[in-house]
Amino acid sequence: MTLAERVRGGEIGALARAATLIENRKPEAAALLRELWPHTGRALAVGITGPPGAGKSTLVSELTAQWRARGKRVAVIAVDPSSPFSGGAVLGDRIRMMRHAEDGGVFMRSMATRGRLGGLAPATFDLALLCDAAAFDVVMVETVGVGQAEVDIARLAGVTVVVLVPGMGDGIQASKAGILEVADLFCINKNDRPGADDLARELHAEAPEVPLLRTTASEGLGVGELLEAVEAWTPRQDRAARQWTGRLRELLMERLATRIPDVALEKAAERVARREADPYSVVEEFDRKIRMETGG
Repeated sequence: MTLAERVRGGEIGALARAATLIENRKPEAAALLRELWPHTGRALAVGITGPPGAGKSTLVSELTAQWRARGKRVAVIAVDPSSPFSGGAVLGDRIRMMRHAEDGGVFMRSMATRGRLGGLAPATFDLALLCDAAAFDVVMVETVGVGQAEVDIARLAGVTVVVLVPGMGDGIQASKAGILEVADLFCINKNDRPGADDLARELHAEAPEVPLLRTTASEGLGVGELLEAVEAWTPRQDRAARQWTGRLRELLMERLATRIPDVALEKAAERVARREADPYSVVEEFDRKIRMETGG
């Protein structure tokens, strides 16, 4: 069997191997994704974002448990901060998901941001497609939780849940960060804390059209209601096209970037650092070179 066939069959080992090819941007990853593309488009893609300390990971674990209780296969992509030394995920495979470690209906993958802002790793979109092709019913993507850069999750997920917690000034901070703009659903987690009602009022005043759910994920309270709200969410018809506009732009940028060898980029960077050339002229030089090679 080919790797694509094994992925489609739900073989976890094959899925992990394919995920590594995608994360490392290996040439064979594109061919694999092309082969799997006709088998995607079925999974519910859920983005879970919000500031650190909001309890996103506990919430993801509880949602996973409840979806599994309903017979759904669940994939979780957890985007972690990068190690400054290795580039790998600092948090690694998350301890809070260990309750699902022996469950063959759950696939968990930690990914490193590798220095990218926006809360998502470069290969997250492709890994979500991979899990979709592997016949997972739900693909949850939990972002790194860095606050002001948590906005590109909206270009991946079918429904985006912004998780906030009382007592951290989340409403004001979220408004500044632009998180309010990406929320399809608000979730006030740790709802048993003082200030939950105040936060709910503030969120309703800022974005009255966005449904608001309350949970205490550590006790499983309200998670079922949140799950049902996620499943009931109906995105606008033009959303997928807008999402793919962004992804196609990223793919084109990646493809163009590979046309400039690292050694050429490094030499150009040294020239700029010595102020022998300005960065804008260097980019124009590379652009002319690419156009000449492609006949543009």
